[in-house]
This record gives sequence, structure tokens and C-alpha cells, in this order.
Amino acid sequence: MAADSVAQMAQRLAGKVALITGAGSGIGRVAAELFAAEGADVVVADVVADAARDTVTAITSAGGRATAVTVDVADEGQVAEMVATAVDTFGALHVLFNNAGIFPADDGGVLETPPSTWDRVMQVNLKGVWLGCRAAVPAMVDSGGGSIVNVASFVALMGAATAQVAYTASKGGVLAFTRELAVEYARSGIRANSICPGPIDTPLLAELLADPVRRQRRLVHIPMGRLGRPEEIARAALFLASDDSSFMTGSALVVDGGITAAYVTPE
Repeated sequence: MAADSVAQMAQRLAGKVALITGAGSGIGRVAAELFAAEGADVVVADVVADAARDTVTAITSAGGRATAVTVDVADEGQVAEMVATAVDTFGALHVLFNNAGIFPADDGGVLETPPSTWDRVMQVNLKGVWLGCRAAVPAMVDSGGGSIVNVASFVALMGAATAQVAYTASKGGVLAFTRELAVEYARSGIRANSICPGPIDTPLLAELLADPVRRQRRLVHIPMGRLGRPEEIARAALFLASDDSSFMTGSALVVDGGITAAYVTPE
């Protein structure tokens, strides 16, 4: 067998088309590069056009295939166009990684969080996931099935130590929605699973935890004593996107450094 044939067999997403939201930075960018290295044609979607193009450049420079799409995931028309771009460019859609999300600094307690912040978080983090799935499912059915991976959070499973009521509620909604989606489309060849990350060392979290006191208040609750790395979540997404997880649907894969397993963690 030729060496290139062996390499292709080893690629877990060979012949697949993957669409990743929030792929201009952080977890999304790392996942886009990883999925491409694993053989997928990748649609890089992000609200920041330059960031999406930068990710595409990184992928194509490494020999992969990718295209960029600028999208606000809370906008139904833009989301529909995003999926259409995947199909028009690469001929199919097999993987959707709903990774885009926001965590505004003024998302706090029940009494402190402004209604406008609550509404925007729900628009992006929850409605955005629903719109992405709503647009992608018909394309996936036409492509013979596929895998949907939605980013929830460990706070979908337990209350956050630092109040973030809108974010927590939105991620709980993602978890419940994903279960419903999985049951509805299991016999259509579409799997749907969630990832529940713990705190991950991304630019967004770095900005929120710039205060050393606030950062330490988070770290003390992580048994492993550190933030997660974007590549650790990207690899979990790859597992759920690929046939390695072929008998999994409606599941929540927890990647949190042990937070949800711990009752208390000593300082």
C-alpha cells in the first residue's frame, strides 16, 4: 500500500467537510487547523473577517483546504449563507462544530446582570447554536449523515463559583437542546453531542481573569491546578466529530480538569 494511502487512512476526517464557528481564534482556530490536518475541508466561520482569513491562511499554508465566512451566528440569514457556502464550496457538510460564544464582563449575578447583556448572551450562545443546527441538518441529511458538536460548559452541570448568570443559563440550554436534537435525528444518521469544558486559557478568559485575585478564585476550584489548553478541547471535538465516537449521541463530554468531580479543593 502506498505511503500516501496509509496516511489518508490514518486521517480521522478524511473526505469530510467541517464547519466551525468562532474559528478565528482560541479553541475554534485550533480545532480548524486540527480538523484540516485530519483530512477535512474546513469552513472557517467567525464574526471577525480578518481573523477567519488568518485561520484559512494557516490551514492552506500547511497544505489543507479551507474557506472563510464572516458570520454573526445570531443572524438567521447569515447562518443560512454560511451553510450554503460549505455546500457550494466543498459539495457537502458532515461536521458542524458550534463553538462561537460570548462571555461579557458585566454578566454577573441575577440582580446585577443587565437585561441587554442577558439577551445578547442568549442570542449568541443559545440561539446561535439552534440556528446553526437548523441550517446544517438538511445539508447533513443530504450528505448522508454527520456529527454535530456543540460547546456547552461545566457550568451547565453545576453552579459557577463566580456569578455569571446569563452564560450559565445559556450553556444549560445548549446541553438540553443537544439532547433533544440527538434523539430527533439519531435515525437520520446525525449524531449530536456536547462538550463541557472547564476554564480554558483563551484570549477571552485571559481578559476576564486579568485580575490576579479573580484568576486565583477560579484556579482554586480546579483539582489539576491549571487552566485547560485550547488544543485539549479541540481534540475532544475531533473525537466527537469523527467515527471514533460512532456510538455516541446525546452525550456531554466533560473536559474540565476535575472541577465537576470535586466537592472542595484546598487553597
